[in-house]
Amino acid sequence: MTYKNPPTTPRKSATFDDYTLSEIRRAAATGIYDIRGGGAKRKLPHFDDLLFLGASISRYPLEGYRERCDTSVVLGTRHAKKPIELKIPITIAGMSFGSLSGPAKEALGRGATIAGTSTTTGDGGMTEEERGHSKTLVYQYLPSRYGMNPRDLRRADAIEIVVGQGAKPGGGGMLLGQKISDRVAHMRNLPKGIDQRSACRHPDWTGPDDLEIKILEVREITNWEKPIYIKVGGARPYYDTALAVKAGADVVVLDGMQGGTAATQEVFIEHVGQPTLACIRPAVQALQDLGMHRKVQLIVSGGIRNGADVAKALALGADAVSIGTAALVALGDNDPRWEADYNELGTTAGAYDDWHEGKDPAGITTQDPELMKRVDPIAAGRRLANYLKVMTLETQTIARACGKNDVHNLEPEDLVALTVEAAAMAQVPLAGTSWIPGKGGF
Repeated sequence: MTYKNPPTTPRKSATFDDYTLSEIRRAAATGIYDIRGGGAKRKLPHFDDLLFLGASISRYPLEGYRERCDTSVVLGTRHAKKPIELKIPITIAGMSFGSLSGPAKEALGRGATIAGTSTTTGDGGMTEEERGHSKTLVYQYLPSRYGMNPRDLRRADAIEIVVGQGAKPGGGGMLLGQKISDRVAHMRNLPKGIDQRSACRHPDWTGPDDLEIKILEVREITNWEKPIYIKVGGARPYYDTALAVKAGADVVVLDGMQGGTAATQEVFIEHVGQPTLACIRPAVQALQDLGMHRKVQLIVSGGIRNGADVAKALALGADAVSIGTAALVALGDNDPRWEADYNELGTTAGAYDDWHEGKDPAGITTQDPELMKRVDPIAAGRRLANYLKVMTLETQTIARACGKNDVHNLEPEDLVALTVEAAAMAQVPLAGTSWIPGKGGF
């Protein structure tokens, strides 16, 4: 009598999963690395791994309809003659004209103004759409210097010197030729239709001493009126924050690896930098060690999605947050209404990330005149304002539940972590214990 082995279920490798195999095949077929937009797609420790401890007997909550909970924030109080006063601690991150369409930039300005916050130019210069519809506009000063001129520096309300970006710390930006229209080429002083690669470092300084000179130069150009931000990618947050403060920054912008980009190498997005959650506490520690916490403001960006994320970032020591990807979604990016068009591009709504190709069906990350017509800047601006309003209300709800009359009164003591990794990164206790990894307890 013979026995047959029972059939077994084929087992795939966790290391060589389907996506990895497809990438090997793509690389073998093309000989080029993959370029895409967006931020890291791998699962990382994030704000979802933290929970708030609401009030009970040991704390008492505030009544939402009767007791005030302030959300305003002032940025640039250290040196600037004219600090920025915002109604909410949620700002719009820098996203360039060129990467985004003109109507999208206008919509960002409209939405931010309605909500009482700021928007940011991004690389490539200042558009009249954005300046004209932004009550408060931050002007990014990047290594490329594309579109930079002293007149626009003076027209801005703050200057953000970009040293690094969360999606690609240590790397420069990309804008492929199909998005370099006549207008983009004119603003950036580039040939039309030719791929553009931004520098990864500023051409006129090599370290913190030179950065201090550059900050003073910009202050002189703007008559010491404008707050000077320094933006760094989430790589070495303690030292980068400390050096930015030493160089004279009014505000430090810290961008974790969940932060998006218009285009860069996939390997960069997924394998360079640190999660946003891992970056906040070291940056706050640097400010505290220098006696500058709350004197130099900290803005955190990279994967902020809702009011809970905002509240957690503030509780960990940030003064404000900045959103990019979420703002684009609020405008209409990756909207299922364009699903058929996404399918034609070989993708689906919610997964589209080939922003560099200039074929965005939503009309947001493109320079195609016909696609841009799909963006109504007035309606899109209202959607963004609604989204910012909801985020703010959610942040206030959590703050009141923790007994705080100002969202900036949230603190690490209000938080616990669900995982050992999040507890170590956020430096708050693991839920159900008093143990902070690396700091003892039980």
